[in-house]
Amino acid sequence: MGSIFCGHLSRLVPGAELAAVADPVPGLAERTAAEHGVAHAFVNYRDLLSMADLEAVIIATPASTHADVIEDAARAGRAIFCEKPLALSLEQCDRAIRAVEGAGIPFQIGHMRRFDAGYARARRLIEEGAIGEPVTFKAVGRDPMMPRLDYARPEVSGGLIVDMAIHDFDIGRWLMRSEVTRVFTEGGTLVFDELNTVGDFDNAVINLKFASGALGNVEVSRNALYGYDIRTEVLGSKGAVMIGRFRQTPVLLLTGEGVGYDVVPYITERFGDAYLAEVRHFVRMVQRLEEPGPSIYDGRAGTEIALAATRSYREGRPVTLPLAAAVARDAESTRTPQ
Repeated sequence: MGSIFCGHLSRLVPGAELAAVADPVPGLAERTAAEHGVAHAFVNYRDLLSMADLEAVIIATPASTHADVIEDAARAGRAIFCEKPLALSLEQCDRAIRAVEGAGIPFQIGHMRRFDAGYARARRLIEEGAIGEPVTFKAVGRDPMMPRLDYARPEVSGGLIVDMAIHDFDIGRWLMRSEVTRVFTEGGTLVFDELNTVGDFDNAVINLKFASGALGNVEVSRNALYGYDIRTEVLGSKGAVMIGRFRQTPVLLLTGEGVGYDVVPYITERFGDAYLAEVRHFVRMVQRLEEPGPSIYDGRAGTEIALAATRSYREGRPVTLPLAAAVARDAESTRTPQ
């Protein structure tokens, strides 16, 4: 992701200058800087933060480091864009929030699906009442390969649900316009047994209850060997909206052996435009030309749901979310009696 953002900032984001790159892997920062024509490369990100004319930073480090890097960047007074998840625990999330609030700096979390044309269109349709009141939310997120074992470790990436389903949790909150109050997860290591060696698993189905009373279901998988399969549906009281595509190109091959077509290969092909749009939005937000995008509080909310869903899987029981439950109680107390 860091390399993708470097490519965008060095060529495709008006008003932004990519000033420096930092990476602890020996030689990687220098190679990346040379590739994108950047003058400064560092092994230690704190050296990057000390640059006098730096205005903003993009954090694409391992999830386990996010809270620490956010705190240091906030202390340096830099506007921050941070890839998801915000952190790997609520305590770390709250540390990051305190640092950002204390510094009074702009912050955007990397929930890029909000910037995808299909999801943005669905949001507008729902807001306009095209499908009535949202009733159920369904999402499928399937990766076409097993991740590296060193990345799959929950203490590094958060594991399957925190790493993958967090996108669906965020887009669920955004499209349903309601907080998640309860989760119940079923999952297991059904294909890649080697994930057991690092404490992760490859398939999960998570049921959701929203504060509005609406229901949700999220499926995530590591073993869609046929391609990158991302789909979402919201059913309303008067209709439904579906987001997603399976074919990469609008071409069908018809032969005597049957009909065939290609599929979306992976994330950059499906969400490349969304990644670019979210970075452009962040830069314009720093320039005070755009309203804030997905906030640090959205980052915490998605993380809270993901951690609760992971806990539900580990403990084999439904888990109620404390803060979301409070929102639900407030909504119930203000509801007009029928």
